[in-house]
Amino acid sequence: MSAKVRKDGSGAEAERRGGSPQSVTRVIRLLEALCASSDPVSLADLSRRLATPKSSLAALLRGLADEHIVTAAEGAWRLGPGAFGLGSALSEARRRLHSSDLVREGMRRLAERSGETVLLAIGDPEGDWVTYVDLVESRNVVRYSVSIGDRRPFYATAGGRALLSAHPPAEVKAYLRRIAPQPLVATTEVDTAALVAAIEQARLEGYAQTVDQAAEGVTGTAAIVRDAPGRVVGALVIAAPSARAQDRLGELASLVLEEAEVISRCLGFR
Repeated sequence: MSAKVRKDGSGAEAERRGGSPQSVTRVIRLLEALCASSDPVSLADLSRRLATPKSSLAALLRGLADEHIVTAAEGAWRLGPGAFGLGSALSEARRRLHSSDLVREGMRRLAERSGETVLLAIGDPEGDWVTYVDLVESRNVVRYSVSIGDRRPFYATAGGRALLSAHPPAEVKAYLRRIAPQPLVATTEVDTAALVAAIEQARLEGYAQTVDQAAEGVTGTAAIVRDAPGRVVGALVIAAPSARAQDRLGELASLVLEEAEVISRCLGFR
């Protein structure tokens, strides 16, 4: 029996103390579930939502109740006064740590993981152009690079298509009718029906990907970043030479989706 508890505090003993990584994750998911509910939530319902044994959740709830983070209410659980004090402290910390710093940190992670240049693209108020407002360059000798402030048409870039995918289909079609897409290079897609389909695909899959659209030899892969109220902050873009990207399109899509989600969660989006 004692062999299951190692000296480093892992195993059942660490779980009992609430010190394992799994326990930390469960606490976070537990609090998120209570935050999402306007009514007290029963232990059975929490167990079902989190796919976690009731015995494990009960131990965590008791520990949180000791700190007044949660409180029992007629056989169910809700957030306690301690949770709101903690929330205020976290909000103040988030105010001090500017959103731009969180986005920039995520861009650095993505550039390191992908080995490619990472951009942050936002849409102009007029709705016709994407502007690159930040970038982290690849360390590769052969790499894609733009200048901060450079602009590209929405329809011809991965970042622009990702941003367009956040708009209702009717607005997308109205935009394409208004601007009458023109080729930037020989391979630029300018057919309105094909562009509508590409943007709808981006809406369904959560990312947009372009190959040799705004410039020859450049592949872009982009996903949207959102803030706490769900507003679009911008599009996170991996820009890579097409020759290097052609065999890793799926990998680049997974990377940008994952990091856009991480950044959005850091900004408070759930």
